Amino acid sequence: MMAWSLPHLGTLVLAMAQRTDGRLLMKSNTASARLVTNSLHTEYFSTGWMAFEFLVGLYSGLKAGSILLIAFGLDSFLEIISGSTLIWRLRKEANGAPSAEIKRSEQRSSLIVGTILLLLAVYVVFVSVTNLVTHQAADASTSGIAIAIASVILMPILMLRKRALGKALHSPALIEDGMCNITCAYMAGTVLVGALLTALFGWWWADSIAALVLVYFIASEGWEAFQTGRGKD
Repeated sequence: MMAWSLPHLGTLVLAMAQRTDGRLLMKSNTASARLVTNSLHTEYFSTGWMAFEFLVGLYSGLKAGSILLIAFGLDSFLEIISGSTLIWRLRKEANGAPSAEIKRSEQRSSLIVGTILLLLAVYVVFVSVTNLVTHQAADASTSGIAIAIASVILMPILMLRKRALGKALHSPALIEDGMCNITCAYMAGTVLVGALLTALFGWWWADSIAALVLVYFIASEGWEAFQTGRGKD
């Protein structure tokens, strides 16, 4: 009786352990899927906002002749590319794509975005210096000030959300994307200062000087993305 019951008991314990592991795995998979879904929803909102920011910033910049707002709008367009890449990556992860394939795609996208950002920095420097030499002033832009205020408020909230989700998913890409939102907030603050100085005091040089300050954020973000694209994290 003892000889039969011990193996039987061992089999029973093993079966119970496997069942428990299966339930835990199902719970883990469900939690992971929920995190991916929440991350996708966050990126959808973030990318949609960046599209709005791009349109308003570019329109306001062209209308007011503000290189500062134009640069801000163009940077928002690059954020759309970055956000779209991350959405694609998250969807691939949700569908079980190989991690090596996801990493290669992220690197290619980072290289492209980084290169464009660095070229944008050169463009901003050239136009800003030209405007300073020729005393070219930008007109006041109410819509530019409004979009800058909204971005200063919203971007830190998105950063905190993405950082929390990125840590939960063990996704450095999502955390890094959140840091891009903070960079956007700094840029929006610079836009706000430049636009307000132009609107309140009519300082013709404020837009160009603020745009040159903006170059630091654009170039830093571009160099980091470029290095990531080259595989030098």
